[in-house]
Amino acid sequence: MNKQTIFAIAIVILLIGGVFFLSRSPEQAQHSGHLANTALAAKFEELSQSGNSSCSATFKESILAMSDDARLKGSCCSSMSIPRYTEQVEGLQKFKSKPGQNISEITDDPYDIEAGLAKRLISYYDIELTLEEQAAYDYAMLNSSEKGPCCCKCWRWYVYGGLAKFLIQNHGFTGEQITELWDLSDGCGGDTEGHH
Repeated sequence: MNKQTIFAIAIVILLIGGVFFLSRSPEQAQHSGHLANTALAAKFEELSQSGNSSCSATFKESILAMSDDARLKGSCCSSMSIPRYTEQVEGLQKFKSKPGQNISEITDDPYDIEAGLAKRLISYYDIELTLEEQAAYDYAMLNSSEKGPCCCKCWRWYVYGGLAKFLIQNHGFTGEQITELWDLSDGCGGDTEGHH
Protein backbone atom coordinates (compact mmCIF):
# COMPACT_ATOMS: atom_id res chain seq x y z
CA MET A 1 0.00 0.00 0.00
CA ASN A 2 1.17 3.50 -0.68
CA LYS A 3 1.29 6.27 1.91
CA GLN A 4 -1.89 7.97 0.63
CA THR A 5 -3.93 4.78 1.03
CA ILE A 6 -2.61 4.20 4.56
CA PHE A 7 -3.36 7.82 5.44
CA ALA A 8 -6.91 7.53 4.03
CA ILE A 9 -7.55 4.34 6.02
CA ALA A 10 -6.28 6.00 9.19
CA ILE A 11 -8.64 8.97 8.65
CA VAL A 12 -11.62 6.66 8.09
CA ILE A 13 -10.82 4.71 11.27
CA LEU A 14 -10.55 7.94 13.27
CA LEU A 15 -13.86 9.19 11.88
CA ILE A 16 -15.65 5.93 12.67
CA GLY A 17 -14.15 5.89 16.16
CA GLY A 18 -15.21 9.50 16.73
CA VAL A 19 -18.77 8.82 15.57
CA PHE A 20 -18.96 5.77 17.84
CA PHE A 21 -17.59 7.67 20.83
CA LEU A 22 -19.83 10.71 20.31
CA SER A 23 -22.91 8.56 19.71
CA ARG A 24 -22.61 6.82 23.08
CA SER A 25 -25.57 7.51 25.27
CA PRO A 26 -25.16 9.07 28.72
CA GLU A 27 -26.14 5.67 30.12
CA GLN A 28 -23.19 4.03 28.33
CA ALA A 29 -20.81 6.69 29.63
CA GLN A 30 -22.30 6.23 33.10
CA HIS A 31 -21.83 2.46 32.76
CA SER A 32 -18.12 3.00 31.95
CA GLY A 33 -17.80 5.15 35.08
CA HIS A 34 -19.66 2.49 37.07
CA LEU A 35 -17.19 -0.17 35.90
CA ALA A 36 -14.29 2.02 37.04
CA ASN A 37 -16.01 2.55 40.39
CA THR A 38 -16.64 -1.19 40.68
CA ALA A 39 -12.96 -1.92 40.02
CA LEU A 40 -11.92 0.68 42.60
CA ALA A 41 -14.38 -0.76 45.13
CA ALA A 42 -12.97 -4.25 44.54
CA LYS A 43 -9.41 -2.97 45.03
CA PHE A 44 -10.52 -1.13 48.18
CA GLU A 45 -12.06 -4.34 49.51
CA GLU A 46 -8.84 -6.27 48.89
CA LEU A 47 -6.56 -3.62 50.43
CA SER A 48 -8.75 -2.88 53.44
CA GLN A 49 -9.32 -6.57 54.28
CA SER A 50 -5.96 -8.12 53.36
CA GLY A 51 -3.41 -5.43 54.16
CA ASN A 52 0.06 -6.28 55.46
CA SER A 53 1.14 -2.78 56.48
CA SER A 54 2.16 -1.85 60.01
CA CYS A 55 3.57 1.21 61.78
CA SER A 56 6.20 -0.82 63.62
CA ALA A 57 9.93 -0.34 63.20
CA THR A 58 10.12 -4.09 62.60
CA PHE A 59 7.87 -3.74 59.55
CA LYS A 60 10.04 -0.92 58.16
CA GLU A 61 13.13 -3.12 58.52
CA SER A 62 11.34 -6.11 56.96
CA ILE A 63 10.80 -4.15 53.72
CA LEU A 64 14.51 -4.50 52.93
CA ALA A 65 14.17 -8.31 52.99
CA MET A 66 11.07 -8.38 50.76
CA SER A 67 11.32 -9.26 47.09
CA ASP A 68 11.11 -6.16 44.91
CA ASP A 69 7.77 -7.26 43.45
CA ALA A 70 6.14 -7.80 46.87
CA ARG A 71 3.41 -5.28 47.73
CA LEU A 72 2.94 -3.10 50.82
CA LYS A 73 -0.82 -3.10 51.18
CA GLY A 74 -3.43 -1.43 53.35
CA SER A 75 -3.40 1.32 55.94
CA CYS A 76 -1.08 1.66 58.90
CA CYS A 77 -3.10 3.25 61.67
CA SER A 78 -6.85 3.40 61.06
CA SER A 79 -9.34 1.49 58.98
CA MET A 80 -9.57 2.57 55.36
CA SER A 81 -12.60 4.56 54.19
CA ILE A 82 -13.89 4.09 50.63
CA PRO A 83 -14.88 7.76 50.13
CA ARG A 84 -11.41 8.92 51.23
CA TYR A 85 -9.68 6.13 49.26
CA THR A 86 -11.58 7.09 46.10
CA GLU A 87 -10.75 10.77 46.67
CA GLN A 88 -7.06 9.93 47.05
CA VAL A 89 -6.75 7.63 44.01
CA GLU A 90 -8.68 10.06 41.79
CA GLY A 91 -6.69 12.98 43.23
CA LEU A 92 -3.38 11.25 42.47
CA GLN A 93 -4.53 10.60 38.89
CA LYS A 94 -5.34 14.28 38.52
CA PHE A 95 -2.05 15.28 40.20
CA LYS A 96 -0.04 13.08 37.82
CA SER A 97 -1.92 14.44 34.80
CA LYS A 98 -0.38 17.90 35.32
CA PRO A 99 2.69 18.71 33.20
CA GLY A 100 5.92 17.60 34.87
CA GLN A 101 4.16 15.59 37.57
CA ASN A 102 3.74 12.18 35.90
CA ILE A 103 6.83 10.69 37.49
CA SER A 104 7.17 6.93 37.92
CA GLU A 105 8.25 7.23 41.56
CA ILE A 106 4.85 8.73 42.45
CA THR A 107 2.55 5.80 43.17
CA ASP A 108 -0.97 5.63 41.78
CA ASP A 109 -2.30 4.16 45.03
CA PRO A 110 -0.93 5.04 48.49
CA TYR A 111 -2.31 1.78 49.89
CA ASP A 112 -0.60 -0.51 47.36
CA ILE A 113 3.12 0.14 46.95
CA GLU A 114 5.69 -2.12 45.33
CA ALA A 115 8.44 -3.09 47.81
CA GLY A 116 11.20 -2.33 45.27
CA LEU A 117 9.94 1.24 44.94
CA ALA A 118 9.61 1.58 48.72
CA LYS A 119 13.24 0.46 49.18
CA ARG A 120 14.44 2.99 46.61
CA LEU A 121 12.43 5.84 48.15
CA ILE A 122 13.63 4.99 51.68
CA SER A 123 17.21 5.28 50.40
CA TYR A 124 16.43 8.80 49.16
CA TYR A 125 15.44 9.92 52.67
CA ASP A 126 19.12 10.63 53.46
CA ILE A 127 19.56 12.95 50.46
CA GLU A 128 21.17 16.22 51.52
CA LEU A 129 19.20 19.21 50.25
CA THR A 130 20.49 22.71 49.52
CA LEU A 131 19.08 25.54 51.64
CA GLU A 132 16.58 26.42 48.92
CA GLU A 133 15.53 22.78 48.51
CA GLN A 134 15.25 22.37 52.28
CA ALA A 135 12.94 25.40 52.39
CA ALA A 136 10.55 23.58 50.03
CA TYR A 137 10.69 20.46 52.22
CA ASP A 138 10.15 22.53 55.38
CA TYR A 139 7.15 24.23 53.77
CA ALA A 140 5.55 20.83 53.22
CA MET A 141 6.34 19.81 56.81
CA LEU A 142 4.52 22.88 58.10
CA ASN A 143 1.58 22.82 55.70
CA SER A 144 0.71 19.18 55.07
CA SER A 145 -2.26 17.76 56.97
CA GLU A 146 -0.07 15.36 58.94
CA LYS A 147 2.70 17.95 59.46
CA GLY A 148 5.04 15.59 57.66
CA PRO A 149 5.00 12.71 55.19
CA CYS A 150 2.90 10.59 57.58
CA CYS A 151 1.25 10.83 61.00
CA CYS A 152 4.13 8.93 62.66
CA LYS A 153 7.73 7.99 61.83
CA CYS A 154 6.82 4.62 60.35
CA TRP A 155 7.96 3.22 57.00
CA ARG A 156 5.65 5.66 55.16
CA TRP A 157 7.45 8.61 56.77
CA TYR A 158 10.71 7.48 55.19
CA VAL A 159 9.17 6.42 51.86
CA TYR A 160 7.30 9.69 51.32
CA GLY A 161 10.04 11.81 52.92
CA GLY A 162 12.51 10.22 50.50
CA LEU A 163 10.11 10.74 47.61
CA ALA A 164 9.79 14.42 48.50
CA LYS A 165 13.55 14.93 48.62
CA PHE A 166 13.97 13.12 45.30
CA LEU A 167 11.24 15.21 43.64
CA ILE A 168 12.55 18.50 45.04
CA GLN A 169 16.14 17.79 44.05
CA ASN A 170 15.60 16.06 40.70
CA HIS A 171 12.35 17.56 39.41
CA GLY A 172 12.26 21.00 41.04
CA PHE A 173 9.08 20.33 43.01
CA THR A 174 7.91 23.17 45.24
CA GLY A 175 6.76 22.94 48.83
CA GLU A 176 3.18 23.37 47.64
CA GLN A 177 3.48 20.41 45.26
CA ILE A 178 4.96 18.21 48.00
CA THR A 179 2.20 19.27 50.40
CA GLU A 180 -0.47 18.32 47.86
CA LEU A 181 1.25 15.01 47.12
CA TRP A 182 1.64 14.10 50.81
CA ASP A 183 -2.00 14.94 51.51
CA LEU A 184 -3.15 12.76 48.60
CA SER A 185 -0.76 9.95 49.57
CA ASP A 186 -1.67 9.76 53.26
CA GLY A 187 -1.75 6.02 54.00
CA CYS A 188 -2.86 6.17 57.61
CA GLY A 189 -6.49 5.36 56.85
CA GLY A 190 -9.47 7.18 58.31
CA ASP A 191 -12.31 9.19 56.82
CA THR A 192 -10.59 12.52 56.16
CA GLU A 193 -7.05 13.68 55.57
CA GLY A 194 -5.16 14.43 58.77
CA HIS A 195 -7.91 13.16 61.10
CA HIS A 196 -7.64 9.54 62.13
